[in-house]
Parts: sequence; C-alpha cells; structure tokens
Amino acid sequence: MKILLVNKFHYVKGGSETYYFSLGDLLRKKGHEVIWFSMKDERNVPCDQEKYFVENVDFNASGNPMQLMKASAHLLYSTEAARKFAKLLDDEKPDIIHMNIFQSQLTGSIVEVAHKKHIPIVYTAHDLKSVCPNYLMMHHRRVCEDCLDGHYWHCARNGCMKGSKAKSILASMEAYVYKFRKIYGKIDFVITPSDFYRRKITEAGVFQCPVEYARNFLPEGTVYQAGGRGDYFLYFGRLSREKGILTLIRAFSRSKVSQKLYIVGSGPEEERIRKLVAKLGQEDRILLLGFKSGDELKEIVANSLCVCLPSEWYENGPYSIMEAQAMGRPVIVSQNGGLPELVEDGKTGYIAQAGDVADLRDKIRKMAASSMDNAYIAEKASRVFSADGYAEYVLKVYEKFVK
Repeated sequence: MKILLVNKFHYVKGGSETYYFSLGDLLRKKGHEVIWFSMKDERNVPCDQEKYFVENVDFNASGNPMQLMKASAHLLYSTEAARKFAKLLDDEKPDIIHMNIFQSQLTGSIVEVAHKKHIPIVYTAHDLKSVCPNYLMMHHRRVCEDCLDGHYWHCARNGCMKGSKAKSILASMEAYVYKFRKIYGKIDFVITPSDFYRRKITEAGVFQCPVEYARNFLPEGTVYQAGGRGDYFLYFGRLSREKGILTLIRAFSRSKVSQKLYIVGSGPEEERIRKLVAKLGQEDRILLLGFKSGDELKEIVANSLCVCLPSEWYENGPYSIMEAQAMGRPVIVSQNGGLPELVEDGKTGYIAQAGDVADLRDKIRKMAASSMDNAYIAEKASRVFSADGYAEYVLKVYEKFVK
C-alpha cells in the first residue's frame, strides 16, 4: 500500500508528532510506501514531498492587522492547502490517507479534496478539536463540556481560546464552518488513543463513521527494562497549568516525604512555579531542572522513584507516562481523561482526584512507602505498547478500505 500521512507539524514537537513519525517508520518496515503532507518549517525532517507543503501559518505570532486578517481567513479555509493537496494526490496516487492534526493550519479543505477524489481517510484524534473549538475542553482553569452539543458559540462567549475574545470568536467560527461543510462526516474511520476520547467524540456525534479506541504504541527499538527503586519523584513535560503542576507542588510540600521532587521542562507557568516553591519554603525539596531531552532525560526518568502527571484537563494517552512505564517506573496520575486507563491502581501506580491537593498528597505518601514491582511494570508496558501489535491493528483498518 501507499499511505499518505498528514500532520500540521513535520518535526517532533509533541506526542502527535512522535506518533506520526513512528507510524511512518513502522509502516515502512512492514513493506509499505509512506508519503507525507504538512506545513513548511525550517525544523522539518527532510522528505520528498516538501514541495507540496503549505506555507507556515502561526496563529500565535504577533503581526500587523493585515497579517492577522490573512491568517484568520486561512483558519476557515485554505485554497493553498486544497490546491497543493490535490496536486500531491494526483501525482502520488496514495491508496489511503491517515490524518493526524490537520485543523487550523492545513484546514478541512484537504478533507474535502480527498473525499471528492474518493480516497479513504483514517483520522487519529490526538486531541478533542473535533468536538471543542479550543481542543482542551477546559477554560479558565475548569473542565468544560459546553460545546459537546454542537453549539460552538459557547467558546466565543466564554473566551475559551487562550483567554482572547478575538481568538475565541475565530475558533467558534472555525467549528461552525466544519459543521456546515460536514468536514468530519467525510472521514471514513476514527482512531482514539484513549477509550475516554472515544466516548466523548461518540457522544458529540460529529462523525458518521466508526470511532475505535486503540492505545498508542511506543516506537520500535524501545528498551523495556526496569532498574532498581529510584530516590526522587519526577514531573517532566510542559509547565502549564492544565497539567496540574501547581497542585502537585502544593501536595508535595504537604506530604513531608523524605524524597525530593524534580521538575523537568519549560512552559508558561515556570515563573509562577518558582514563586510558589519559594513561598512554600521548598527550594531544597522541589528542584527545577529546566528543559531536558534525549539520553539525559531518559536517565532522569530511569532513576526516578515515580513519575507524576496529575493533569486537570482531559489527557488522551500521554507518551510521558508510557515512556516511564517502559522503564519500569510507577506513576501517579489524575482520574481525568485517558490517564486512568494507563494505570493498575496499586500495582503500576496510583490514581488521584484531579485538583485535589489532599488526595494527591496522600498518594505521594503511599508511593513513598510502597514497593511496586518495577519489572512487572516494564513487562506489562512491552505488551500493551507493542509496535507490532499496533501495526497489525492499523493495517487491518486500512484493509477495510483498500481492496
């Protein structure tokens, strides 16, 4: 088969890109041809399809009013993306298209092009953009499901999109354009990395096709190996409020455990975190290590006692937890979204109530006093995050549409 993979970023920016590139590698190793469609960027991984990529659009960048108007028009429909995507399809003739994050920068125009050419589309829903204009199902620090009923004006009313009324109005308009043009109704199959996302997307009823849950996989070559018990708690990832990082700091400061908490990453809450740590007098127990990656990050994770992700939004199936478990690390997560699906409570970690400082404090204390089987955690991860198992699944999905 010739498979076209689509994602708005063509460099590793987050979990969806890890999936996108890992899936491409996996499909090639199984003997299939993989081609790509994305947005131009100097950080892109080189590929033969770069000439078809659309110009870079950054909705977060500041600019003059004319630039902002142009970007806003692009958000609703991109003639450039439609034209270049059609050219790619005509030249390469893929058997199937597997879309990842395409909204906003690539737009629903490419879905319409593929649908008109009768090329089947599989879509992996890495976020909740299809049912929530700001994709988080959260605004002003609270979970929100107002738009599940298809009335997207809630986003504009609440100022959901990054606290900006203008961006929220645009996000609502984008959602209504997709609704009236029936963009999601033109997709043939949806994969969600968590069963929670499957339920929410099914509840919203925006797709007319099957929506199935298939847990994400870890890349081929992942080493599943458990070391001994570590000596510190660890948070690694984006330092943003929805990740529950401020709640974690408050809970850890009250836990009085002997271990330290290492915080690895960068993000918008970094300065607030530093001030909170100082205010609580925890500078000697809670250490901010900054952004780390590659082997340095792997070593930090491998030597931890436990990895914490007490998110306060609807997480999907985060790679940070999967990678930690591959190293045999137990985890503490919140009950939100797909996180509980990754944990055997009491055996591979603990599940805390989102935003509940006291409950999270208690789970930290339990973890410090427990002795979980690191080898069991790594062995289970090798089974449930298997690349070969995922390849078998996704190829069966493709075969439903490619005869």
